[in-house]
Order: sequence, then C-alpha cells, then structure tokens
Amino acid sequence: MESMIVLGLELVGIIAFAVSGAATAAEKGLDIFGVVFIGVINALGGGVIRDILLGIFPPIMFTYKVYAIVSIVSSLFVFLFAYNDTDRFLGNLENIDNFVNIFDAIGLGIFSVTSIQRCINFGYVDNAFLCILMSMTTGIGGGIMRDLLCQKLPAVLRKRIYALAAIAGGAIYYYMFKLNINHSLAMFCGMISTFIIRLLATKYKWNMPRIKKQ
Repeated sequence: MESMIVLGLELVGIIAFAVSGAATAAEKGLDIFGVVFIGVINALGGGVIRDILLGIFPPIMFTYKVYAIVSIVSSLFVFLFAYNDTDRFLGNLENIDNFVNIFDAIGLGIFSVTSIQRCINFGYVDNAFLCILMSMTTGIGGGIMRDLLCQKLPAVLRKRIYALAAIAGGAIYYYMFKLNINHSLAMFCGMISTFIIRLLATKYKWNMPRIKKQ
C-alpha cells in the first residue's frame, strides 16, 4: 500500500514537472522534439541524478517505463495546446509563467518527500544528511538542466527560494518519520510545506541575499 502511494505521488510529480518543463520549452519556440525532450528532462532528470548518486543502476526511470511514458504524454499535451492556439499561448506568457510556477511547486513538494522515501527504502534511514540532500537534488536537478538547455541561468541559483523550500519540506518529512509520527501525515506536512514556501517566495518575491551589480 505504501509503495503504491509513493508511486502515485511520483506520477503526479512527474506530470507537474513535465508540464512546467514543456511549457518553458514551448515559450522558447522549440519544436515538438525539443518540447518533449525538455519536458522529460525536467520531470526525470533530478531522479536520474539521485539514482546515480545512490548507486542505483540503471536509474529507476529506465526500469519503470511508465515514468517516461507519462512525462512524454504530458509534454505532448502541452505542445499540442500551444501549437493549436499559438496566438493565445504567446499572448498569455505572464499567465503561463504563473502556471509553470504552480506546477513547479507541486512537483517540488512531491519529490522533496518521495526521494527521501527512496533513500529510506535503500537503507539510508539513519543518514539525515544524505536523505535531505537527495530530496533537494531530485527537486532541483531537472529544473537546472531544463534552464541550461533553454539557455537560461538556472532559476534555483538566482531567485525565488527554490532549493531551500525542498530542503525544508524534506527535513520536516524526515524528522517526522524518525519520530514515528503517522506516515501519511508526515508526507503531507513535508509536501505542503515545500509547496507553500515555494508559492509564497514567488508571490512576495523572496530571494536569497546576493551581490548586486553597481
């Protein structure tokens, strides 16, 4: 039952990240292959990095093909929407950016929790640093690759508290799990914390301190 819950959450997260990645690619004017490729990278790239660091070969996305299929179909849906109504799509870029941020927050919240569950399942339950680091890596890895491929400075490095949201949500889930608090409640608290922090950071333009050009 628990594994089915994790699988279901990961599929929702994959859809969310694939949609946000594909929308970013469509906004950049990429063709159908480019849109789908960026969508898949955004959805699965972080998980591949996590699996490689954990020594899982081949990465889970290559053994559970449903992950790749779901991300491809989700990305195709975005491309077809943009292609069939290009004027509407390009005329609402600000709304699309808001849409991307919401789906990004959903995916980030889900993967900040399910990645820790993966670490626990592979025997790293007592390694808090590893679990929380993998939570962050899975959440931001695909987005970094997406931005680089779209010739953008990765958002995680410059604005709108992103990695810290994943760390916070992951830490909440991990320590609630260690304290034997109801597992479903722990997962919910971790996901919703990441989601809310991410959306609030976007709405109120919260940023980490940085050196500004004169």
